[in-house]
Amino acid sequence: MKDRRRFLKNSGLATLSMLVGAEIVFASKLPKGYLPLALSDPETLKEFGKMEELIVLNDKPWNIETPSHLLDDKITPAEKMFVRNNGLVPEISDLRTWMLKIGGESVNQEKTYSLAEIKNGFVHHTYQITLECGGNGRGEFYPPTEGNQWGVGAVSSAEWTGIRLKDLLQEVGVKKNAVYVGYHGNDGHLSGDPKKEAISRGIPIAKAMQEETLIAFGMNGKDIPLIHGHPLRLVAGGYPASVSGKWLTGLSIRDRIHDGAKMESPSYRVPCEPVAAGVEVSPEDMCIIESMPVRSVLTYPKTGAILNLGRSLEIRGHAWAGELQVDQVAYSFDFGSTWNKCVLDKPRNRFAWQHFSAKIDFPKKGYYEIWAKATDEKGISQPMVVPGWNPKGYLNNACHRIAVKVR
Repeated sequence: MKDRRRFLKNSGLATLSMLVGAEIVFASKLPKGYLPLALSDPETLKEFGKMEELIVLNDKPWNIETPSHLLDDKITPAEKMFVRNNGLVPEISDLRTWMLKIGGESVNQEKTYSLAEIKNGFVHHTYQITLECGGNGRGEFYPPTEGNQWGVGAVSSAEWTGIRLKDLLQEVGVKKNAVYVGYHGNDGHLSGDPKKEAISRGIPIAKAMQEETLIAFGMNGKDIPLIHGHPLRLVAGGYPASVSGKWLTGLSIRDRIHDGAKMESPSYRVPCEPVAAGVEVSPEDMCIIESMPVRSVLTYPKTGAILNLGRSLEIRGHAWAGELQVDQVAYSFDFGSTWNKCVLDKPRNRFAWQHFSAKIDFPKKGYYEIWAKATDEKGISQPMVVPGWNPKGYLNNACHRIAVKVR
């Protein structure tokens, strides 16, 4: 597969156009070493252990979306998990040399752990944790915003195994003035500059001390796949997935909000107060995203399904609500005029998504849309249309909908 990619990258424009099957418009503007997505998708997805139905949005860095009907599993398998990277995927050779360094202004003693010391020196915990990109749903905002134009598939809920971050912090000792825990990873900056970090975000100290916040080394009963952060990553459910740093090599215990790469405004921030669509917002008027909003996704049937009149249709899906629990999910097939409750399961543990289902009988032949709307334990529901616009296209939790034809 690597040989194939090398061949393609070394091919001339005429060869690439022939393989694509059409003239590559603006071929002269292709970045050096860039491989058109039409040629890179299948081999790349196989190399990453992904199903070919996943959608490659970007390859510098890799960003891969999962179509909603492939999210039907209660626990998301590795081959169906979305990918959101900010830098270059590292090459991992000798795990014996992998080290995790703990430092910062608010740690009592700086200390470095080997991978073996992490695995053997602390109690292991396993939780199912939902991770969602802050930009999930960005493609629906208008006017459009910059960034990967995600549909609804930048979310997963895998089973993670590791040690509690709080156990590690308690061992090294955290000072009373601790405010934030920033992470550092081994992913390379897109520029290739070794002095720059691709991303270095973090979480408030209270979030770091939650029972379910993990330094994980296992996913779904196996080692974490490389594309998802092998051999170590942070997993902090309920917050945007960008706080769950991959390829973890360091943690900084800060006496202030962490100031690493992608912590600066407007990255992973939204206006502190609502703004009109398309307006510019000053950096000081942007607030860091913490708990994600309530959301749901229909995973069965696949949009475009056709069924015979008189046959009941079973729908399925998942719902989640950041730091909160989902209280109810309802569906509508009359464009939101009326709503009917779904059967909603309790979460397996905190930060796991909740499964919902319902049976629908249609009154006559024709075209229908099924809408799903989740409500959290504070009574906040998903909006039926795209919520307030923001410059980076974050936090779109509008109702998911699929199309069905009855014949």
